[in-house]
Amino acid sequence: MGPALLFCPADRPERFAKAAERSDAVILDLEDAVAPDAKGAARRNLAEIPLDPRRTIVRINSAGSAHVEADLEALASTPYRTLMLAKAESPEQLRGLAAADPGLTVIALCETALGVVNAAAIAAEPNVVALMWGAEDLVASLGGTSSRAEDGGYRAVALHARSSVLLAAGAFGKAAIDAVYTAIPDLDGLAAEAADAAASGFAAKACIHPNQVAPVRAAYAPSPAAVAAARELLAAADAAGTGVFQFEGRMIDGPILRHAEAVLRRAGEHPARYQI
Repeated sequence: MGPALLFCPADRPERFAKAAERSDAVILDLEDAVAPDAKGAARRNLAEIPLDPRRTIVRINSAGSAHVEADLEALASTPYRTLMLAKAESPEQLRGLAAADPGLTVIALCETALGVVNAAAIAAEPNVVALMWGAEDLVASLGGTSSRAEDGGYRAVALHARSSVLLAAGAFGKAAIDAVYTAIPDLDGLAAEAADAAASGFAAKACIHPNQVAPVRAAYAPSPAAVAAARELLAAADAAGTGVFQFEGRMIDGPILRHAEAVLRRAGEHPARYQI
């Protein structure tokens, strides 16, 4: 659904269509973005304001909350089949969702210490299609006060969680979604972080404002020069006909060719020879 996934509070139905138009997929949020006394209306909005279910995710409240059963009941009356489980912490929680509705696919949001530690076990569950991580809830779960240092970069614990979730997702063939960038006016900082996410292997990045969509899309879209170089490299591999060869002074083998394929896939092409 990526690369730019845009959160939209589910109690703001007037924003639903705009959020869907301006992003690659919209995340209708029943959790943190909605006050407790507005959650009932937010659930009703899911059915009353239809969006394309292929490009819509619903974030529900955590498995241990007082709201999750009502969230699932509301979701059952809609065509939406992809949910995001806030504060996912164990495979048992994912099995509970599968028992409640076997047709649901789940993005597990690992945003507590326990969730990050259990990320691999969570990713192994069959109904999980992706993992996402969250920095601020994670640091709050540790008793900290900020996920970022004064220079704007993530603190070591946040970087560790980011890498752990990405690796867990990749180990089980699931997509990984990078956390939101909360400094909304800082589009340069967002662009740099999104570029790092794309280069590291995250399939998408979550956004909290429509203005963030364009920098995320740009970070994931390879330049014409990069596309041309990837095509040339793969053509050289076909011509070489060997596992390892030299190209423009570099030793080229399988991993480098898979990098080139990733560039072409982001450009909308579908090379297959060197995929894992």
